[in-house]
Amino acid sequence: MRIGIEAQRIFRKNKHGMDYVVLQEIREIQKMDTENEYFVFVKPGEDRCVESTANVHVVEIACPSYPLWEQWALPHAARKAKVDILHCTSNTAPIWCDIPLVLTLHDIIFLEPRDKQNKSLYQNMGWLYRRLDVPRILDKCRRIITVSDFEKENIIAKLNIPRERMAMIYNGYNDWFRPVEDLQGVCRKYIPEDGYFFFLGNTDPKKNTERTLVAYSKYLQQSAVKRRLLMADLDHDYLNGIITRNGIENIRNQIVMPGYIVNSDLPYIYNNAFAFLYTSLRESFGIPLLEGMACGTPVITSNTSSMPEIGGPDAILVNPENSDEIASMMLRLENDEVFYQRQKTIGLERAKLFSWRKTTEQLLEVYKSVCSDPT
Repeated sequence: MRIGIEAQRIFRKNKHGMDYVVLQEIREIQKMDTENEYFVFVKPGEDRCVESTANVHVVEIACPSYPLWEQWALPHAARKAKVDILHCTSNTAPIWCDIPLVLTLHDIIFLEPRDKQNKSLYQNMGWLYRRLDVPRILDKCRRIITVSDFEKENIIAKLNIPRERMAMIYNGYNDWFRPVEDLQGVCRKYIPEDGYFFFLGNTDPKKNTERTLVAYSKYLQQSAVKRRLLMADLDHDYLNGIITRNGIENIRNQIVMPGYIVNSDLPYIYNNAFAFLYTSLRESFGIPLLEGMACGTPVITSNTSSMPEIGGPDAILVNPENSDEIASMMLRLENDEVFYQRQKTIGLERAKLFSWRKTTEQLLEVYKSVCSDPT
């Protein structure tokens, strides 16, 4: 088989979830499959995180914008490479493409009601592009992959996709997310003390940043310890707005915001945290949930969407819209040592069920089935 894989953004420095998924799949393919030939189509960037091997060819395509790259440059390069199928990995695909398509549709959040207060131009443009693109490509996709049973049933119900065209493949996590020692050298770049709460908040409404910060304020009011909160990738003006709207000035000097945390430093950040707050309103999978558990860090997560499925029946599940409930669990972890240690063990065991190798084995089966089916 000659297989094309769209990986447009993996060479950018500040990667996000979907970038890491396809990057890890490519790395596993390089270890596992020496029979088929792969063409990985990327946009040039400063982080050359994967190199060509004997049967996996990295093809750089320069093009000024995401839509133009995907809609024109990608199908042109794929035809030139004479691929049998083209796997588009990040929710969208070229509308005019005569090559059989496999699509990873991580979620359909772009079709759901959205917060009109979202001022991020980047997020709003991405939302609009997906709404224009996805309905036009679904009928052309030989197989649609998604990343949890929750999202699979959601897609089937809302988009009327025939069940036989759907595939569910769980994501994995990198094996460097594990209990580690000698933490302070890395962690001190970001926060001056140990035993903090860690939260990957940003301006995307689904991340539930505002309610989580209100919960943190309530925790500080009741805690004798008053642990600090490390937040990655959040804008100070956005934080100030949340503090003013909710009258939670008590959190201001307790929050540490170092900006973007590089992925290679995250295992140390998780390990040195007292607990990880993963209180999103909506996730199709939630790789950070796995990462935290794999490091032996207790995770407070949500009882919505895919998070109970990934976290398992013994995870700490809260109503993400109830700040009192989030604060109560933060305090319970702090005051109940038996409960705290049990959650560490539960997370470590749960994470063993997932790996990028398992993910890629199932992906290769999808490629094989599509290539062997002439229809």
